[in-house]
Amino acid sequence: MRGFIRHYLLSLQFFTRIPVTGRLAAWVGFSPAMLRASAAHFPGVGWLVGALVAGASWGLLQGFPPGPLAGLGVAALGTVLGVLLTGAFHEDGLADVADGLGGSQNRLRALEIMKDSRVGAFGAIAVVLALLVKVALLAQLAALGGTVLVVAIFLAHVVSRSWPLCTIRLLPHVGDAAGSKSKPLADQISGASLLAAGVWALAATLLSCWLLPSGQWRMLLLGWSASALAWLWMWRWFARRLQGFTGDCLGATQQVCELAFYLGCLFGWRAGV
Repeated sequence: MRGFIRHYLLSLQFFTRIPVTGRLAAWVGFSPAMLRASAAHFPGVGWLVGALVAGASWGLLQGFPPGPLAGLGVAALGTVLGVLLTGAFHEDGLADVADGLGGSQNRLRALEIMKDSRVGAFGAIAVVLALLVKVALLAQLAALGGTVLVVAIFLAHVVSRSWPLCTIRLLPHVGDAAGSKSKPLADQISGASLLAAGVWALAATLLSCWLLPSGQWRMLLLGWSASALAWLWMWRWFARRLQGFTGDCLGATQQVCELAFYLGCLFGWRAGV
């Protein structure tokens, strides 16, 4: 249990702005081996981030006066909170991938662009569009009710953080080994870590099924399916263009899979009505 807590807190420290500092950080410690082990808890990070964003969104939805723009305001503020909690970590990866793969067809040049800290036109457009799509989808989910919105947000954050582990497992790391924070993760993702991540995701799915109105399991099924298809497309794209992945690719994958989950949920809800 002690190792479990340390690895989970290391995941929070690495992938969020939730403070793990001072004595707590000293107790957690750090090593490449610990970072590899913490990969099992990436979906667990989604539990906390998703629960915080979902809870805040539900509270806002209850407090806002009813009206056609209430859901839009809730969606926008919930998105802001999500960005603050993660420090735009995944959005930054999306921007770098869009700049690299959109800016050059040459593999080496694309990798070089992705290492540049400056944001180009492709990256800026990708992030703006992703945020607009997220707010629009969440506003539509909010119109279906607070429970639907809470479940969709919570599970999307968990599921979208599960797929990058599959990318790590199936593709080699091709980023700058000396300067990449994700390199220790890429050295080895064990079957046990994947199993633990799957337990996080399965537990979140079962909890979400329990929270939803009866008969709306199709919403989650379509959400999972859309997210899986989005991951498959991203995986094939990286395999074809880069012959591997970088840390930015993992962040971009999380963002795209999260959006796909929301879209799938909307189609799934309609199918269950």
